[in-house]
Amino acid sequence: MMNYGFLNIYWRDMIRFFRFRTMLLSSLLQPALWLAFFGIAMASSFDKLMSGVPVPAGMHAVGYLTFMAAGIIAMTSLFTSLFGGMIILFDKNWGLMREIMASPMPRDHVIIGIGLSGMTKAFIQAIIIMVFGIVIGAEFFVGYTPVQIILAVLGILAFVGVFSLGFLFLSAGIAVTMETPEGMQGIMTLLTMPIFFASNALYPVDAFPEVLKIFSLYNPMTLLIDGIRYFAIGPDFLALGKHYVSTGSDILLAFSGLLVFTAIMYVFARWRFMKAVVT
Repeated sequence: MMNYGFLNIYWRDMIRFFRFRTMLLSSLLQPALWLAFFGIAMASSFDKLMSGVPVPAGMHAVGYLTFMAAGIIAMTSLFTSLFGGMIILFDKNWGLMREIMASPMPRDHVIIGIGLSGMTKAFIQAIIIMVFGIVIGAEFFVGYTPVQIILAVLGILAFVGVFSLGFLFLSAGIAVTMETPEGMQGIMTLLTMPIFFASNALYPVDAFPEVLKIFSLYNPMTLLIDGIRYFAIGPDFLALGKHYVSTGSDILLAFSGLLVFTAIMYVFARWRFMKAVVT
């Protein structure tokens, strides 16, 4: 008989997400405010600096706000996913995880349920950031037909979904072995900084030292941002004086890289859950 215990974990987490209004509003407003204040301020500066750079005829040039907005979608997915495992730690401290582990439900269903709920939250946030970015001036889906826009949004959500699952599995695997929220938060913050800043979220990586270039090339966040920009801006555009060109093969390779990363993180999380002893 099929066990659908992961659906119970999923619905419980989603109900809690929508009932805790403060958590819901802060998770949605924070990236929007980052995009509104930091994005607009930096866009003004960068666009002024780049105003004297000639744009080759026929090339699609985008402003910094458009370039950065894709990075903010990725940043939101990263933060939401890395801190998504915190709920496991709370369940441990409240004694709920002990009851879940003692139930007939397979332990990997806890991982899957948390992963699906976190992925759903990432979808909601990504759509809100896309809409808000367009409202404040991000040039997403310019020249697209309605059908192309739908396909592009689905492409973005596919990238966001796989990326968020990978980091949710990582977060869950770490959380089940932690004892305090402070320790968990410290590890997540430590992971967030290099992943975010050693990516192409806010700037091109051409000027990075060689070691950071290699790290950025295989950084899951860079793979996600490449996918978002491909679908939201297009396969060929100019930003910050750099010509970005992506082919369908490049994007398929990036998506495959995210799938491999997510599979590895699932194996890690499952291993940690199978060994975990919750008292």
